[in-house]
Amino acid sequence: MSIWFDPSITVAQLQALVPGTMGGAIGLELMEIGENFLKARIPVDERTIQPYGLLHGGASAALAETLGSVGSASVIDQTQYYCVGLEINANHIRGVRDGYVYGTATPLHLGKTTHVWDIRIHDEKEKLVCVSRLTVAILRRS
Repeated sequence: MSIWFDPSITVAQLQALVPGTMGGAIGLELMEIGENFLKARIPVDERTIQPYGLLHGGASAALAETLGSVGSASVIDQTQYYCVGLEINANHIRGVRDGYVYGTATPLHLGKTTHVWDIRIHDEKEKLVCVSRLTVAILRRS
């Protein structure tokens, strides 16, 4: 069963949210919407590396936060609620120097006032790069 408020939501609709944001600045591309997950990728290039040529941990966190935030926004009725990030953590497991990294966000908890997302980031060889958890507050519009 789909978790999305509008089960007919498309990747193109979500991708339209990216330009002009942090996600746009790092080249984020939403790739897939499943029944209970979102997938996106970012390039490992001059926009996303640190001075030693490795994927910047902040780029991984930006990918994770974007996926979880877009996920939460897509679960709620946005005419009555909005969502904001409360906490994010990221454990960086492996360095990446080129290609793309792929993030998959799945919910651990979808409550009335908070959502918790698990975001796993892998490289092109499907090796785990980063594990992140994002907590999102769900707030009623006034």
